[in-house]
Amino acid sequence: MPWKEVLPVDDRKLFISDVLRRLDSISDLCDRYGVSRKTGHKWIRRHQEEGLPGLDDRSRRPQSCPHRTSAETEELLIEARRHHPTWGAEKLLKLAKRKDSERAWPAPSTVCELLKRHGLVNKSRQRNRVGHPGKPSAAMDAPNSVWCADFKGEFKTRDGIYCYPLTVTDGFSRFLLGCQGRYSTKCCEAQPVFHRLFKEYGLPERIRTDNGVPFATNSLARLSKLSAWWVRLGILPDLIEPASPQQNGRHERMHRTLKAETARPPASSMRSQQRSFDRFRAEYNDERPHEALGQETPGSFYEISARTMPSKVPALEYPSHYERRYVSGNGGMRWGNRWVNVSTCCIGEHVGLEEIDEGVWDVWFGRLKLGRLLEEHLRIEDQFGRLRRVKVLPMSPE
Repeated sequence: MPWKEVLPVDDRKLFISDVLRRLDSISDLCDRYGVSRKTGHKWIRRHQEEGLPGLDDRSRRPQSCPHRTSAETEELLIEARRHHPTWGAEKLLKLAKRKDSERAWPAPSTVCELLKRHGLVNKSRQRNRVGHPGKPSAAMDAPNSVWCADFKGEFKTRDGIYCYPLTVTDGFSRFLLGCQGRYSTKCCEAQPVFHRLFKEYGLPERIRTDNGVPFATNSLARLSKLSAWWVRLGILPDLIEPASPQQNGRHERMHRTLKAETARPPASSMRSQQRSFDRFRAEYNDERPHEALGQETPGSFYEISARTMPSKVPALEYPSHYERRYVSGNGGMRWGNRWVNVSTCCIGEHVGLEEIDEGVWDVWFGRLKLGRLLEEHLRIEDQFGRLRRVKVLPMSPE
């Protein structure tokens, strides 16, 4: 059997019980219970005055504080805050001291606590943190195993137009597949470039990018419209960790050479800048020796992918034991008699759900795992451990 825990209150009750039975003197009882005679008489007195409740522990909080801000001073500061609801503690104190310089005003930190206590400070809204899978681990051990893509930092051509170079390389061979000047980083600017590259060079297994637009968003699995299109083509997004460009170091090193040879100084217009990019790409792939390749050219190592670009994007397929749910125009799927939000990037497509435990389902978008549906709470936990708030609406009548 486990040892019984004896609380101080229980000891005091036993002590008082022995005192009332008068079996021993108070001095002997105090020695037996390991307390001084002063303490023993204190508990006897409390029992005589209050009974058993008098043996309970009492708060040691001071009944008064000589440094406490007076109620009148607190009221003056609260009134000043109500007249100036956007002012902070230091501004309020400055105003108060102008009106009454003789009064002992509290420190700014005390004023901050006072305002919080009276509900006069708006709580800052917490940002919805997005999970991340961590450092990418896919090996670049063959052509088209991993492509690397990024937008080189924007710059102005001499006619004042911003140029956003979209660059794509093969991670294994360092072959520069494309370098196209764009007018923005929107999906509508990037997707035609990838479509042309897929038609010309075939499909890679993965595309490694950073977490910026248009490659990633705050959606489940950081899915974006562009990466959702990749997944439908059978290409997995491969995201580096935030603020970790070294995880895409081969591509970043190419950017340094690209900038030095094509953008210093920039061309006179977007068209002439593109001609400069095209000349650089031809030289980089077929003439310029690459140190990491034993001074061979990237073009001598690259091979076109055996996976060709389909004329029509195929429908997503799932194993027969998966539940399939259509993602409607509001970005949600029907689950029982409820709607559960998934992602607007999946609108018009089916997601697959695999039951892994009672009421727990893995949610898949093609080969990409979006997260985990907790049926009891009708919410989705993303694959990186972050609980995602979901909109749960009653099912509309048929």
